[in-house]
Amino acid sequence: MTTIILYTVLTLSIIGVLSAIILYFVAQKFKVYEDPRIGQVETALPGANCGGCGFAGCRAFAEACVSKGELADLFCPVGGNDTMSGVADILGIVAEKKDPRVAVVRCNGTCEHRPKTNFFDGPVSCAIASTLYSGDTGCQYGCLGCGDCVVSCDFDAIHMNPVTGLPEVDDEKCVACGACVRACPKTLIELRKKRPKDRKIYVSCRNQDKGGVARKSCAVACIGCSKCEKECKFDAITIANNLAFIDSDKCTLCRKCVSVCPTNAIIEYNFPPRKVVVAEQPVSAPEKPIEVMVPISTEPKSSEI
Repeated sequence: MTTIILYTVLTLSIIGVLSAIILYFVAQKFKVYEDPRIGQVETALPGANCGGCGFAGCRAFAEACVSKGELADLFCPVGGNDTMSGVADILGIVAEKKDPRVAVVRCNGTCEHRPKTNFFDGPVSCAIASTLYSGDTGCQYGCLGCGDCVVSCDFDAIHMNPVTGLPEVDDEKCVACGACVRACPKTLIELRKKRPKDRKIYVSCRNQDKGGVARKSCAVACIGCSKCEKECKFDAITIANNLAFIDSDKCTLCRKCVSVCPTNAIIEYNFPPRKVVVAEQPVSAPEKPIEVMVPISTEPKSSEI
């Protein structure tokens, strides 16, 4: 009995040792080398895992940075230039600074400007509503107001305005991750260059109908009249599909296009009030004294008689 137990223990021990040796050689054969810089880069990232960089999380972004060896097409919008500078230091390369971006909602179709024509009695979701019908107003390009963009934001940077029925972006909280851009089925939200003092000028409309049809459905719709394009001296405005677009990288914020827009479709945000120019009244010349002609009497005076 003792001999049987001894042989059993010895056999199991030999099998365990042989298995360990086999596993060791297999692990050495198929082991995957991981650059230790991947972990260092991941630690330097904010860890938001928002997908704003175009990758499925910060880990995947770190792997891309290390494997490519350059940061020309890679950028973390949440961390910004400071984070990318830290990543560049780890990799021993130079990171090109990029202008910060901010989300902008290109629709000004409030209840006042764009009256409702029907009511959608269904799931509160822009994605679902957009597949079922064109919208509850005459504009098929406008905001549906269900708030998919609000749900998609992990930074509490966008909220629905209960008065206007439109989403509003908090520039201080927005990190330009692009989640709201991807969530909007009407492609109304875009990332534009963030300017000093959060000033913005953009065409707040996506209606591609012809002028008369667009204006009928929304009082502040762009009618593609090209007046803004002709006024811009910096080639920042283009007209396509009956719709004007202002390139935020070329725009100098001169605001001349805002003045010539006949429908107020161009929004100027966070600017000081315009100075009211009072026309000077022409200064009239002083009136000349009126000369009164007094007739001279030719009759002799009484003292002369």
